[in-house]
Amino acid sequence: RSDALILATLNNESKTVKILSIPRDSYVYIPYVGHNDKITHAHAFGGTLATIETVEELFDIPVDYYVRMNFNAFIDVVDSLGGIDVDVDIPYAFYERDENDKKTIYLEPGYQHLNGSEALALARTRKHDSDIMRGKRQQDIIKAIAQKATSVTSITKYDDVIDAISNNMKTDMTFSEMKTFINYFSEGVPAIESLSLEGSDDTSSGTYYYQLNEESINEISQILKGSLGL
Repeated sequence: RSDALILATLNNESKTVKILSIPRDSYVYIPYVGHNDKITHAHAFGGTLATIETVEELFDIPVDYYVRMNFNAFIDVVDSLGGIDVDVDIPYAFYERDENDKKTIYLEPGYQHLNGSEALALARTRKHDSDIMRGKRQQDIIKAIAQKATSVTSITKYDDVIDAISNNMKTDMTFSEMKTFINYFSEGVPAIESLSLEGSDDTSSGTYYYQLNEESINEISQILKGSLGL
């Protein structure tokens, strides 16, 4: 299970990044078990590799790397950068759960500076609108992190970031590959395009699913393939 499943493609020639938030309740085919289910269950069935296989099957693209963070790693990334500036796109002020599942984080609408715990609470909240809107907020947070990470004052903090998250993150990237990704952003913020999947709510089986629109899947697949030069 995951609170966020985000797919990103990077094109080094055009210096562009495309990010897609995949709704956790999306009803998709999971190759590991050979049947459809919520994509968030793929990890429970077969771990990270099962999730990767599912995403590859869904969009017909290769997934070269993965990064899996727990809440503490996310908080440490944001705090190591000195916080982020982001538009808190929520309809009204309210208290949200912190990393310990206690409603102690107070969020207000509007553009503001957030620390790690506040950014996590914003990324997690969905009870006041929808999972789709939560995905858009998560994309905004990623953009804000990228913006802060490329600022001159943050360049020297990359070691702090890596040290902070090393115990709370799993990845199949080597250290040299991680440095390559850092260099990708150290030369300035790339053009980041947010993508979203269209679909509809489905409770016909008695369980809630997000039924993805096939045309939307195909469209996103073509966009991602183009980004990867496939």
